[in-house]
Amino acid sequence: MSEFFERNVDVIQQRWPALAVRLLVEDTSLLQADLVEGLGSTLSINGIQLTSRHDRTREARVQADSLPVDSAVLHVYGTGLGDLQVELLERASLQRLYVHILNGAVFALVLQLLEQHQWLSDPRVELLYAGDLAEIQLPFFALPSELVLADDFNAKIRDRLISETHLTFNNREFNPQSPEIIERLQACLPLATADADVAELFGSQAGREVFVIATGPSLEQHFDTLRAIRGQEGRPLFICVDTAYRPLLKHGIHPDIVVSIDQRISARHLPSEDSAGIRLVYMPMLDPLVLQAWQGARYAAYSTSPIYQSLREQLPKGELYVGGSVIHPAADLAVKMGAAQITLFGADFAFPGDKTHAGWNDGDLGPQLGAAKHWVLDGHGQRIKTQLNFRSYLCELERFIAGHPQVRFYNSSRAGAIIVGTTFHPEFAS
Repeated sequence: MSEFFERNVDVIQQRWPALAVRLLVEDTSLLQADLVEGLGSTLSINGIQLTSRHDRTREARVQADSLPVDSAVLHVYGTGLGDLQVELLERASLQRLYVHILNGAVFALVLQLLEQHQWLSDPRVELLYAGDLAEIQLPFFALPSELVLADDFNAKIRDRLISETHLTFNNREFNPQSPEIIERLQACLPLATADADVAELFGSQAGREVFVIATGPSLEQHFDTLRAIRGQEGRPLFICVDTAYRPLLKHGIHPDIVVSIDQRISARHLPSEDSAGIRLVYMPMLDPLVLQAWQGARYAAYSTSPIYQSLREQLPKGELYVGGSVIHPAADLAVKMGAAQITLFGADFAFPGDKTHAGWNDGDLGPQLGAAKHWVLDGHGQRIKTQLNFRSYLCELERFIAGHPQVRFYNSSRAGAIIVGTTFHPEFAS
C-alpha cells in the first residue's frame, strides 16, 4: 500500500466509511495504466487519458468555466486526477461539491498513485458512486474520459449524462422556423383538421392490459405468441410503433393502433392495404400521402415540441409524450387510455443477436450494426452493442416509467437492454 493511498483512504474512511469499504475491494489489476507525457504528464487508463498531458490545470480551469460561477451547489461526474475539484473549490460561493465516481477501480488506482488529500478533506465535498442515485443532478460537469471508462454499476448514469450533454445538438433538427418543417405542417393541417383528436381515446380502456410493440430484434421471439393471443377473447390491446407494423402484418398480426410521428416514415413502412380496421395515431409531421392512403380511423396528436406551438393554438389536440423515439408516445397513449398493465415487446434499445431490428435488413431503418460503438447491459447483466441515440431513448423511457408508478410495466425479453422500472414478464421473458 502506497503512502499516497494510506493518506487518501484515511480521509475517505473518516468521512465516508461505507464508501471506503467499497473502494478497498475495487479490482485495479484489470486496468492498464500508463504515464503519458507531453508538456506535462497525465495518467492513461486502458488507452484513455484521464486529463490533458500538456496543461492539466488550464484544462480544469476551462472545464470549471462552463459551470455557473454563482451556484452554491455543483456536481462533478468522474474523479479524474482531482484537478477540476481543486479548481472549483477555489470558489468562495461554493457551499457543496458533489463528486460522483463513474469508475470505482479507476478512482482506487488514482488514490494509489497521486495525492488527493487536498480536495477529499474539504468539508464542502460529498463523495458518492454515481450509480447510487437514480438520476443525474444539475448543474454538472462530466469528465469526458470517464464517460468512456464508466463501469457497469454506473453505466445508467453515464447514459443520462451523455443524453443531457447532447440534448441541444439532438434538437437542432426541430427548429420551428425550418422551411421543411413549416411546409410539412401546412401540408398536414387539412388532414389534422378533419381527423379525430387523440384525446378522444384517453380513458377509453380503463384497467385494460396493453401490449406496446416496438421493432427491436427480440420481437422475433414473440410473433407466434402474439398471433395466438390476438385471436383470444378479452385479450390485451395491441399498440405498435410504425416500423413494427409491416413485420407484424407479415406474421398475421393486426395491431389495434399504430403510432407514427416521424417525417421519414413512408408507405414502405405503413402500407395502406388491409388498414381499414386499424386506428392510426399520428403527429402532423407524418407524410400526408401516407395519411391520405390510410383506410382506418386517424387521430391527430401533438407533442410539447415548439414545432407544434402554432398548430396547438390554431387547432387544439391532445398531447403525447415524445422523448426522441416513437415508443414514447406509444407508451404514453397506453397510459392515457387507462392501461393498468403494459408489456413492452421489442423494446431492446440495443442489437441483440447482432441484429438491428426485427423484420428489417441491416441498415433499412438507419443504423447499421457495424456503426455500433457503444454498449448497455442486457437482461442477463452482459454488455450488448448499441448506439448513442438508443441509449438516450432508453433514458427517456425509464424517466417516463418512473413518472407513472400507478402502471405496472413488464419487459417481454432479457435479450435487450435492462429497462429500469420494468419487471421481466414471467411468461414471455426467457
